[in-house]
Formats: sequence, structure tokens, C-alpha cells
Amino acid sequence: MAAYDFEGHITDIPDYPEPGVIFKDITTLLKEPEGFKATIDAIADHFKDAGITKVVGAEARGFMIGAPVAYSLGAGFVPARKPGKLPREVRSESYELEYGTDSLEIHTDALDENDVVLIVDDLVATGGTAVAQAHLIEQFGAKLAGMGFLMELDFLNPCEAIAKATDAEVFALVHAD
Repeated sequence: MAAYDFEGHITDIPDYPEPGVIFKDITTLLKEPEGFKATIDAIADHFKDAGITKVVGAEARGFMIGAPVAYSLGAGFVPARKPGKLPREVRSESYELEYGTDSLEIHTDALDENDVVLIVDDLVATGGTAVAQAHLIEQFGAKLAGMGFLMELDFLNPCEAIAKATDAEVFALVHAD
């Protein structure tokens, strides 16, 4: 696959959502058919030989990247949702945010010990959401093969938090310093 300029198609929005923050807007990449296809293809291609049976994506941007990666890999897609959004029995995992806590939930029949799982999301910042998903996957006895992201905010050191929870491979298309 030819190299694609992912970073050049992501728009920086200064002072959003608050002063001093530079928001990385991926919608300018995904709105272009070539950019969207390149994103999905690159993540799927990286994990194509890992035997992935399920892709887990967190609400909501993880759905945008995770579902098409699952399709490309011939795997199932499992949504990790905020509390109260799934209609049947769930397993839940809480995690720390900058100002409080949040939780993610997965249906109790979504995974089993025979699954090989890939976590996919648009961005990894502190690693909290990724770690919560890793812990959820562990509750099922499934194997976490890796984590694939469009972007990693390296300056927040998410791989440190992730390495404490799992030895699964972390892959990102774009690294922001």
C-alpha cells in the first residue's frame, strides 16, 4: 500500500474544547473517500495475520473506525457503550477520567474464551478507555491481540498505562507529540 498523508488531512482546532487545547479533528480525513479507505485499510492490514475474530470499539468514534475494520478483517464487531445504552445483560468496567469516572459496557454474550480481539478507536490519549476495554475483554477470557488507533497522543504517554494492563501490541497511524 502506498503511503498516505494521514496527518496532513487531520485539522488542528486551537482552544477547543477549552483554551490551550489543540483538538485533532479527524472528520476532515474521514470525509474524503480516499482518506477513510486508507485509514481502514492500514489498520486492518496491520492486523490481518493476527487471527482476529472480534473487533471492540468504544462509543462513539470507535464505532466509525472499528466497524469497518471488523468488516475488512472478516470479524464480528462488538460495541463498548456507555452505561444504560445496551438492552440486555452486560459486563461493565469503570475507568478514571481527568475529572471523575466513567464506565463502558459490553453484552455478556459478546465475547468468549475462543475469541481473538482487536480494540480499535480513533484516538488514544491517556489510555484509560483502552485499558477499560482490555479489562472487559479479560473478563470474558478472550485473547486481546492488539489495539489499533488512527492517532496516538504521545505526549500523554498512553502506552505506559496500557502496558500496565496488557502486553498486547499498540499500533497507531499518526503520532502527535
